[in-house]
Amino acid sequence: MDTSESSSTETGRPGERPADGPTAGDPPRRGWRRWAMDTRPLRIPAYRRLWSSTIVTAVGSQLTAVAVPKQIYDLTHSSAWVGYASLAGLVPMVAFALWGGAVADTVDRRKLLLVTNCGIAVTSLLFWVQAVTGLGSVTVLMALLALQQAFFGLNSPARSASVARLVPAEQLAAANALGSTVMQTGLVAGPLLAGALIPVIGLPELYLIDALALCVTVWAVFRLPALPPLGERARRAGLREVAAGFRYISRHEVLLLSFLADIVAMVFGMPRALFPQLAAQTYGSYGEGLALGVLFAGIPVGAVLGGLFSGVFSRARRHGWMVIGAVVGWGAAVAGFGLSGNLWVAVAFLAAAGVADMVSMVFRGAILLSAATDEMRGRMQGVFTVVVAGGPRLADVLHGTGGSAFGPRAAVAGGGALVVVVMLALAGAVPALRRYRI
Repeated sequence: MDTSESSSTETGRPGERPADGPTAGDPPRRGWRRWAMDTRPLRIPAYRRLWSSTIVTAVGSQLTAVAVPKQIYDLTHSSAWVGYASLAGLVPMVAFALWGGAVADTVDRRKLLLVTNCGIAVTSLLFWVQAVTGLGSVTVLMALLALQQAFFGLNSPARSASVARLVPAEQLAAANALGSTVMQTGLVAGPLLAGALIPVIGLPELYLIDALALCVTVWAVFRLPALPPLGERARRAGLREVAAGFRYISRHEVLLLSFLADIVAMVFGMPRALFPQLAAQTYGSYGEGLALGVLFAGIPVGAVLGGLFSGVFSRARRHGWMVIGAVVGWGAAVAGFGLSGNLWVAVAFLAAAGVADMVSMVFRGAILLSAATDEMRGRMQGVFTVVVAGGPRLADVLHGTGGSAFGPRAAVAGGGALVVVVMLALAGAVPALRRYRI
């Protein structure tokens, strides 16, 4: 079959729903299956290909995410340079995510995914070349990181926006739960695997494994149906089109509130910058290394558990209320973490926060895909990528400053409480999010 042509069983028509696959009329699940992850989207061949490729790359990308700062630190023996490298990757990612969202609304998203995934794979291969040849240049490493993040910025909006063309609207939450669970699993398994592999095979080979894993993604995207723009195709993707995306958000309260909900949760409530200080001062009696490791693992582990049991919530239709409840739950759990003097109680609160974060991700993503028109979905996902990447970094600055001024536990607890107050105030002041449902 010619993979460049869409088939009636794998992609949506102007109605934006695939012709086959289960629908809301599926018989209700019984027994333990009511609680387990909703896997209906995996019955749709095109989505299954896209999702399956993510399983491999979710771990592979984390190998590179560990290898780059490790190599930079080995070359410079300076944590400051590691921080500079993070900034070198953030700036192009933000710029190209905004532009990439506009591009995704003007071209066939399958072709854009092919080009950008190939670009990411080639960049990973170049990481391997510079490492295996012993080049030892921090400048080259930072340039490659900037290039890789630019490709990622172009890729992410197109990938996320494509989901709404592959699955029916009532399964968007389930599809987001499947994708988010895989990514969160990669955040846990990838660094652990990298730590185990570096002493055995060496650091350069981590880059090579990532490059080979990306070949799986390229093949999976090649087999997707064509995903051209629906309706009238925009002629260009410049600053005017990017600005049009922001105007579109400002005119649609439910979209604006979904972004604000994530900003509130992450900026006020993401406590990771204080984990080292808490591990040393509050939980040092458990062993500083052990405490630091389990603190960083707490939120991703909770998110994975939330995804595995997403059948509990993924069929909910009041998406707005699910976002509000999840953000309030996140804030309450973070506040509980800040008040905890026992390490294992603290980790339990972090895991609860991870579950709430998973619920929030699932329904915020579903709202962005269902409430926006197809010609705007790429730009919405570009802004979403910037918010997700930028919010935690702003939180690092805010919590680091607050922890120095008021102490780490007070800063964490206060931030969590602020999330609850601000989210409830927003929900009360603007009814659009409360009323939104599919």
